[in-house]
Amino acid sequence: MFDSLTQRLTGTLERLRGRGRLTESNISEAVREVRVALLEADVALPVVQAMVQRIKVRATGQEVLKSLTPGQVLVKIVRDELVAVMGSTAVDLNLNVPAPAVILMAGLQGAGKTTTVGKLAKHLKDKRKKKVLVVSADVYRPAAIEQLESLAQQVGVAFFPSEASQKPVDIVKAAIDEAKKTFVDVLIVDTAGRLAIDEAMMAEIKALHAAVNPAETLFVVDSMTGQDAANTAKAFAQALPLTGVVLTKTDGDARGGAALSVRYVTGKPVKFIGVSEKPDGLDVFDPVRVANRILDMGDVVALVESVQQNVDAEKAQKLAEKVAKGKKFDLNDMRDQLEQMHNMGGLAGLMDKLPGMGQIPEHLKQQVQQSKEVPRMIAIIGSMTKKERRNPGLLNGSRRARIAKGSGVMPADVNKLMKQYQQMEQMMGKLGRGGMKGMMRGMQGMMGAMGKGGFPPMR
Repeated sequence: MFDSLTQRLTGTLERLRGRGRLTESNISEAVREVRVALLEADVALPVVQAMVQRIKVRATGQEVLKSLTPGQVLVKIVRDELVAVMGSTAVDLNLNVPAPAVILMAGLQGAGKTTTVGKLAKHLKDKRKKKVLVVSADVYRPAAIEQLESLAQQVGVAFFPSEASQKPVDIVKAAIDEAKKTFVDVLIVDTAGRLAIDEAMMAEIKALHAAVNPAETLFVVDSMTGQDAANTAKAFAQALPLTGVVLTKTDGDARGGAALSVRYVTGKPVKFIGVSEKPDGLDVFDPVRVANRILDMGDVVALVESVQQNVDAEKAQKLAEKVAKGKKFDLNDMRDQLEQMHNMGGLAGLMDKLPGMGQIPEHLKQQVQQSKEVPRMIAIIGSMTKKERRNPGLLNGSRRARIAKGSGVMPADVNKLMKQYQQMEQMMGKLGRGGMKGMMRGMQGMMGAMGKGGFPPMR
């Protein structure tokens, strides 16, 4: 998300960042480029006009012209305005109501509403420790009810059954009664979508809203529709008392116009964004962190959270103790490290959160995003026997040929994996012998190897 906007903005601002003095002329030129970048990202025109005007007023004021580092101050101004247009701070769900707190999900057909119900249920169960019940009031779309039941099983939350012959209001009232009996904290209601906004759809969801009086009414919208996403959300906001918006499919949206437009156009906060198709691919929308990512400052908080969620602390502790005692780092250890990297989205998932990634050429990013290297490496190690994983020295030519055949790769790929293993093993050995300094030397050696082609891509 934001790839094209990031490239345009960072290129423009980087040219000014190191300058000791800025003039009104080059500031005006930079502001014009910011305007073009926002329009190309499909940001709604009223949003672009308001942002650019505020940036221009602040940039040509004393704040920049008299600063010792005017280029950096201008970067901060752009960042501040990006944050402001997206809502300044993350807005939490209002669950401080008598249980069950009802969350009504609205949106057009195809926006990813039912999938988002499953993701939100998992988020509330895992991160907020809530007891969650989900119910489908979509009596029109074939298999909508079965889809939600399957998602509920997948994420481990309770599902309230319904049938296409029932009325949506009756379904939800029965689900609320069940939620009260079973002491559920949150009831999430999936409603029917339509292919376009129409009177019948609005009348039905208004009646449903009036009948259940939800704590939250969230509008789910496909971010890839750009400005249309903001306009559709605005139409819903005029018909329903929305409390927030969920942007889906942001991993496929290279422009990001919807994220920058929705809050300004609707007056409603974006509360969540869908970042992947996985059940845990839903993030709280934080304007500060999103602005940092747009300006290629990374999202270190998200990176830390990803590590906390996906790294097995017990395995990490055991490996640290093993290395500290000077024991050999083996291929079982390497597979654990690779699996944990894979759980964090692989190299592509990590790259998106690191500062400075916007400076990497697009073709290299594409290579990383399309790479199947980590799963392939895991498969190669999985084709080894337990004895071979514990004792990599056993891997002679015939064994490597057998492993290559078993994992569906070429013998050269097994050799490349073993080269990477040897580099990791050397680094771990230095850590064991030399503490933190040893580790740093080992890491420098690995980075040097990468620069010299020591980590070549597999076939």
